[in-house]
Amino acid sequence: MSNKFESLPLEKALLENLSSLDYKEMTPIQAKSLPLILSGKDVIAQGKTGSGKTATFALGILHNLEVKRFRIQSLVLCPTRELADQVAKEIRRIARSIHNIKVLTLCGGSPLGPQIGSLEHGAHIIVGTPGRIEDHLNRGRLNLENVNTLILDEADRMLEMGFQSALDLIFSMCPKKRQTLLFSATFPDEIKPIAKAIMIDPSTVKVESTHDTNTIDQHFYQVLEHSERLTAIRLILLKNQPESSVIFCTTKIETQQVADELAMFGFSCIAIHGDLDQKDRDQALVRFANKSVSILVATDVAARGLDIENLDAVINYQISRDPEVHVHRIGRTGRAGSKGTAYSIIVEKEIHRIIKLEDMMKQSIKMEKLPDRNILEKKPNKPEMTTLQIDGGKKQKVRAGDILGALTAKKGTDDIQGNQIGKIQLFDNRSFVAVHRSIANDALNKIQNGKLKGRSFKARCLWG
Repeated sequence: MSNKFESLPLEKALLENLSSLDYKEMTPIQAKSLPLILSGKDVIAQGKTGSGKTATFALGILHNLEVKRFRIQSLVLCPTRELADQVAKEIRRIARSIHNIKVLTLCGGSPLGPQIGSLEHGAHIIVGTPGRIEDHLNRGRLNLENVNTLILDEADRMLEMGFQSALDLIFSMCPKKRQTLLFSATFPDEIKPIAKAIMIDPSTVKVESTHDTNTIDQHFYQVLEHSERLTAIRLILLKNQPESSVIFCTTKIETQQVADELAMFGFSCIAIHGDLDQKDRDQALVRFANKSVSILVATDVAARGLDIENLDAVINYQISRDPEVHVHRIGRTGRAGSKGTAYSIIVEKEIHRIIKLEDMMKQSIKMEKLPDRNILEKKPNKPEMTTLQIDGGKKQKVRAGDILGALTAKKGTDDIQGNQIGKIQLFDNRSFVAVHRSIANDALNKIQNGKLKGRSFKARCLWG
């Protein structure tokens, strides 16, 4: 079986665009799934983040699409807004050689008004979260009767997040005669009845993790009581000083508690979970991605779909019940051939989880001794960067170049060099720029006392 995209019955324009995007060969999940998808089969595909599944179903969607029929023909359901945005962006990239395709995202955390207006203008492809899709359906704003392709991306996480009733409504509003594709990193028992109810004779494709756990240096520590987990994490962080790390917790409450307590001990730390509103969530992700916050504490659901690069360490506050989830977690470090590190804290009653993990990984796990408690006297390192928030964004026509120009403009003695400025990220009404901590006050003064697009904007520094 060829792993070249040219072996697939795809339009010439699509193939040429894939080549221009540097899609050289199909990944294992693409090679196994795409021939089935393009032949019209329902498919259940299991693969980890980074396996190429977004491009897989994007090609399936575009193969089925009739551009001249300006109706909603494809619906992609995702558990989080971040994943939905990421998926929509990738579909647009792969579809850019086909003129007049409209992809619309419908997610919670965004105002309803603009979404209603966009729906009135129509779309070919909808990408959204089940809760917001359900809301639009209940209000009669969304018509799914022309959907020919339904995709559930990260189906396991949607069930974990309690979207069952929303999914049931959405399925009932889609035509029975359609193609259904279900993608999931894990395949718990709860998915099986859904697959049986909404799919017709599906083909199942499973590819092993693209993360090589051999490139991840794993450490396991046993503590006597649950209350000792936080001290264990402090010891690990102070000993190893990772520049960028994610701590996985089981619940939203626990996530916030761990972040608050680490911050109290002086760590540069921020939490992300389902109870955050979208503005706070965006801000947290921006600060972590631009290296102005060192530690992100998250639930598995909140972290799914996040595009986090160059992660030095993953810490499991509690080891996952599901060995596949554990492998998925630690796979966020040690990517692209680099060596990653993972640390896991357990108590005695969780030993059975270690046994399951040993069986899956086919290797024995030994408990290690935690670093000496004397290290608790040491102060945590602060990140080199901090973030400025500017109260102006895309809707005010602010561009990244405007912000860079304002910061590097020669004014008096407060010269700022380009290499002291990090990532610049623009949202509708806000912008964020990472700057070196040593010049943060000068940078803030330049924004507050200068002009962008001929206008003055409020700004503040988000110290972390």
